[in-house]
Amino acid sequence: MLSSTARRDFLSGLKDSVPIGLGYLSVSFGLGILAVSSGLSVLTAVIISMTNLTSAGQVAGIAVIAGGGGYIEMALAQLVINMRYALMSLSLSQKLDGKFTNLSRLAVSFGITDEIFAVASGKSGEVSKHYMGGLISLPFVCWSLGTLLGGCAGEILPEKIKAALGIAIYGMFVAIFVPVARKAVGVLAVVLISATISCILKYVPLFSGVSQGFSIIICAVIAAAFGAVVFPKTDNKEEK
Repeated sequence: MLSSTARRDFLSGLKDSVPIGLGYLSVSFGLGILAVSSGLSVLTAVIISMTNLTSAGQVAGIAVIAGGGGYIEMALAQLVINMRYALMSLSLSQKLDGKFTNLSRLAVSFGITDEIFAVASGKSGEVSKHYMGGLISLPFVCWSLGTLLGGCAGEILPEKIKAALGIAIYGMFVAIFVPVARKAVGVLAVVLISATISCILKYVPLFSGVSQGFSIIICAVIAAAFGAVVFPKTDNKEEK
């Protein structure tokens, strides 16, 4: 049985996760449709969502699978796309209270996403493992459930409707970077460069042999390297 403090922390995390869970439910619905439209079964799509809490990584992974890519291609694509989660986990580890065991840290690291990291980092003071458990639980369930519902819908809906709903997850990516790009020219430049390289790899015959997975890797690495060199993040101390 959980103590009153542990129960309170869990419920607090659960309450804070409601907006995240609702957002994940709608977005993962589009992911489920995309997976089924790409030739995956509903069961496969749900297993992927239950074992990989990463929207961008899952979209890239589905593209690699649909394109017949290999394990090395898949591993490199996931490494490049999801490297940020390692950095988030390192940062968040500074807010964990002293009751976290190594097993607890591993469990929490599995559930770190951009939104969960943002909420946990913004909470005042240290966070407990029960709070993190509540914060992660509902989004995990909603992400998996949304994928299931989307996958089932993808098997019965007409092709035109599936195509329309399948772009919902791409709409989420657009909604993420547009507000930031309007304020930071560096972000806008990185996005435009990545899109340009993607179009070149897709439509220029010389690069027709580049697979979908390696195309994602090339775009991410070149665009990120350009942003780091041309638009480096200035240390606040230097600005002062």
